[in-house]
Amino acid sequence: MSLPHRAADPLSPAVVRQVAQRAEALGFQDLWVSNNTVDRSECFDSLTVLAWAAAVTSRIRLGAAVLVLPTNHPIHVAQQFATLDRLSAGRAVLGVGLGRVEEYEPFQVPTSRKVRRFTESVELIRALWSGTPVSYAGEIFQLADVTIGTRPVQRPPIWFGGAHPAALRRAALLADGWVAGGGTSTASFAAAVPALRAALERAGRDPGAFPISMRVFLAVHEHPGTARSELADWFTGVYRSPGVLESAGVCGTAEQVREQLEALVASGATHLLLNPVARFTEQTEMLAHLTRLT
Repeated sequence: MSLPHRAADPLSPAVVRQVAQRAEALGFQDLWVSNNTVDRSECFDSLTVLAWAAAVTSRIRLGAAVLVLPTNHPIHVAQQFATLDRLSAGRAVLGVGLGRVEEYEPFQVPTSRKVRRFTESVELIRALWSGTPVSYAGEIFQLADVTIGTRPVQRPPIWFGGAHPAALRRAALLADGWVAGGGTSTASFAAAVPALRAALERAGRDPGAFPISMRVFLAVHEHPGTARSELADWFTGVYRSPGVLESAGVCGTAEQVREQLEALVASGATHLLLNPVARFTEQTEMLAHLTRLT
């Protein structure tokens, strides 16, 4: 379940708490946020809202998908997620991706060698989570005897985003799971899954043990037209991609949404990141019912 954290209108902390607690009570596996620091819509900071959710829950896992990793320093990310993992007693999941070129400019981070910056950052984050002093001589980062102030309870899983063939190969080699973005079409997702599984097999990894996730922007309503309007408003006003509605997103009655989610599972999804676009508390209850979580 996606936590309410990004919307066209101001978000209520009480709604965030309600969704977090009901999602845990109803049996959802995890709570997720995206990472949109520079955003024209209402958007909470991802780590802050996950810490808020950690404080009002006790079992449900907590993930961000995805941080545009090259726009963040790996020492900060390692410390932030180690802290979240400690505060939540070992429930953190870190999702990372390369992002789009336009996401780099506000942070004055060069786009050249972004893949190298990304892979070195992943290596450094995992090394820093070990708790031992880290010395690192990379092409982008050079560290000498660095430690962070917090060790995670677990080594938090790192999931990768991105559906480009090169991104799928990186995920197969370096990630603990893969998540497709909410703007990904069902056809693109279905095409990416076999490519990812083939890359996992070439890397000597078991595709059956590797989480394959899809973020699904959705709206459920007894009137299909209302659901479609809510989803259209989301893609136009918040996601800023009105044309995506024709190929991505799920909307309709409960039965129609169930059928569409089952189609994604049939295409290879082993994890669905359900992201309601409105009526967050109501949708949490409805989605638990239609996916038989209760």
